[in-house]
Amino acid sequence: MITIDHGPQRISVAIFGKFTLADYQEFEELFDYKSRFEGPQGILLDLRNMAGFTLDVALEDFKLTREHREVPHRIAVLTESQWITWSALLNQFFVEASVMVFNDEAEALAWLDASSEETTEE
Repeated sequence: MITIDHGPQRISVAIFGKFTLADYQEFEELFDYKSRFEGPQGILLDLRNMAGFTLDVALEDFKLTREHREVPHRIAVLTESQWITWSALLNQFFVEASVMVFNDEAEALAWLDASSEETTEE
């Protein structure tokens, strides 16, 4: 199951249980829309309650990453899993966004908000 919240230049996604292709496509549709009409987005991925994901999600993520390499400014990943931390850091090689892993949601949001302020000042 997935919950999505969004505001100006930010998309927040929380995943509970297994991350499915239908969940990913819901995120992807919003990401495409906001990127097209609002420009670069900060993304908060809360993976603390994720129990796993299906192979088709991994393939879809790889495809989206290749299509939108330059769109997100920053991606904040909330997790306590060492495996997800390493995966997130490796993913940074495939996107032009800064990727940071956090244990604390307030710190992650502050880091994303700092990116939004930098973008509006440019």
